[in-house]
Amino acid sequence: MNKSALSRLLRNRSGLIGLALVVLFLAAAVAGALSVSPYPPSEQHARDRMTGPSSHYLLGTDEFGRDQLSRVIRGAWNSLRIALLSVLLSSALGTFLGVLAGYIGGTADNLIMRFMDLFFAFPAILLAMAIVAALGPGANNTILAISIVYTPIFARVARGPTLSVKGMEFVTAARAVGARGGRILGRHIFPNITAPLIVQISLALSWAILTEAGLSFLGLGAQPPQPSWGNMLSEGRSLLELAPWMTVFPGLAIMLCVLGFNLLGDGLRDILDPRLRST
Repeated sequence: MNKSALSRLLRNRSGLIGLALVVLFLAAAVAGALSVSPYPPSEQHARDRMTGPSSHYLLGTDEFGRDQLSRVIRGAWNSLRIALLSVLLSSALGTFLGVLAGYIGGTADNLIMRFMDLFFAFPAILLAMAIVAALGPGANNTILAISIVYTPIFARVARGPTLSVKGMEFVTAARAVGARGGRILGRHIFPNITAPLIVQISLALSWAILTEAGLSFLGLGAQPPQPSWGNMLSEGRSLLELAPWMTVFPGLAIMLCVLGFNLLGDGLRDILDPRLRST
């Protein structure tokens, strides 16, 4: 993103709020990765079991006396790491397949896109559950499952602009001077389809966080004692009346993080789509 686009993003209210939330949670994830938290996430304080928010435990403790703030911070690393890696894999593979299908066309296009359509026949969360159930629970299998689920979305997003760009004059001119297909794809087509892909990546991150939280809530994602926001929700649901903070704060983290990526995606769409820019 160039300086002009960044300045427009900072002037976009929803984009600015989304960016601030995303930066906040990325900072929390880095802190979790570096173990920068009030207490070790798995450290138990038996005398302070199910203590409400206080000056010692800002977000309270759980049924084992573990500090909820420390676990939310560490959960940010686990949840965002899974979401980021899964979207990175799905965007790379989906973009490659979509650009390839759109550029080659014909039978290859039909075969690739019909194969992608098979995945759209299943609800995303159910397909991810089926994949993780087949492979076994765990963070790595969760990453693989979410990647498979979201690859067709990126393939479809990449294919449409590729079909438009490959018929433009500068692509025809590149072919006329003898440019090979790889050079045309890398230097002429891909740079001109990045805008919708950037927006899609931001939105896919919010979906991936929700999917990871759902899988972890069901016991298929990150496994205890490693905290993730989803399994923290699962642990607190049976104690909702006695210790509501065990559920409220991980739920707020999920809500605000997803909201941040959605607002950032809306802001990026507004500044990258010339039809939506204000004059």
